[in-house]
Amino acid sequence: MSQWAATLTDNYKNILLQKKAELQAIQADSSEDSKPVELDQAMVGRLSRMDAMQGQAMAQATARRRKEQLQRIEGALRRIESGDFGYCAVCEDEIDPRRLEFDPTLTRCQRCTR
Repeated sequence: MSQWAATLTDNYKNILLQKKAELQAIQADSSEDSKPVELDQAMVGRLSRMDAMQGQAMAQATARRRKEQLQRIEGALRRIESGDFGYCAVCEDEIDPRRLEFDPTLTRCQRCTR
């Protein structure tokens, strides 16, 4: 690997590690949002309870997307360590660096994503 490629890979690794830390911090802060909704009629009105259930469902969907993004980041970090980062998982050609700048977790070149 050339010095330029090594520097570029180190930059991606730093970006991925930073994004991972941000997502983990958000995940820790939002763990309260997914707790079960209190169904006691005396404490909460019917519409308020429905709003709370909708908020809970949205928080759970967001948590799922965050978990998927963390898994993609972990995969990209493993590819960096193994030397496979930046190569298409399908055709093994190099992924355009502009695509990786947009999303360093991509595993396919533009041609193979179609």
